[in-house]
Amino acid sequence: MTPTLDHVENWVFDLDNSLYPAACDLFALVDRRIRDYVARRLDLDPDEARRVQKGFFRDHGTTLAGLMANHGVDPHDFLDYVHDIDMARLAADPALVAALDALPGRKFIFTNADERYARRVLDAIGLANAFDGFHDIHTMDYVPKPDPSAYEKLCRRLDIDPTRSLFADDMARNLAPAKAIGMATLWIDNGSEQAGGVAQPDFVDYRTNDIAVWLGEVTGKETA
Repeated sequence: MTPTLDHVENWVFDLDNSLYPAACDLFALVDRRIRDYVARRLDLDPDEARRVQKGFFRDHGTTLAGLMANHGVDPHDFLDYVHDIDMARLAADPALVAALDALPGRKFIFTNADERYARRVLDAIGLANAFDGFHDIHTMDYVPKPDPSAYEKLCRRLDIDPTRSLFADDMARNLAPAKAIGMATLWIDNGSEQAGGVAQPDFVDYRTNDIAVWLGEVTGKETA
């Protein structure tokens, strides 16, 4: 362990585009089903459904939050539909599996998706048994990252001391609330989200474009 991370007892990870390469573009499958759900539920053509979808994401953090607030959508109905996708484009990364296994302390998934979907993804990438717990959109009471309440609930539910924790996410904006409560932060800068033109925001402690390589360096499990 590097000296600056000796204090970390809790390793908290985002899921999509963080624990598998953004190049897999798995979320494109989910994204299309979200558009189709919006079109069907609100009786819109695909282009207008896409506009509404992205507006809800921008204004509410997730399309689901916008649909719930404005149209009373049942979250279970929405999530069951949009997460019904093929995981065939995912594969295990042995270096990531080994590095996560070598991490001391507890490991958690913190995702705006739901636990059932997260478990399917983890199974596909060889990490089915790698984590000690999940904090998903249901346990957030449907108030998603980056709302500060999601982080407070995470720490309370899973008995996490934020000052002894690290949070890793591919979306830089999701790191700001974690930093505000004392977490170390890792931005997985893999192209899935830019940071508003800022090379490295002040709420980012560490930055990598490959989570397996970074964790390998932290744990001493580098691969040739």
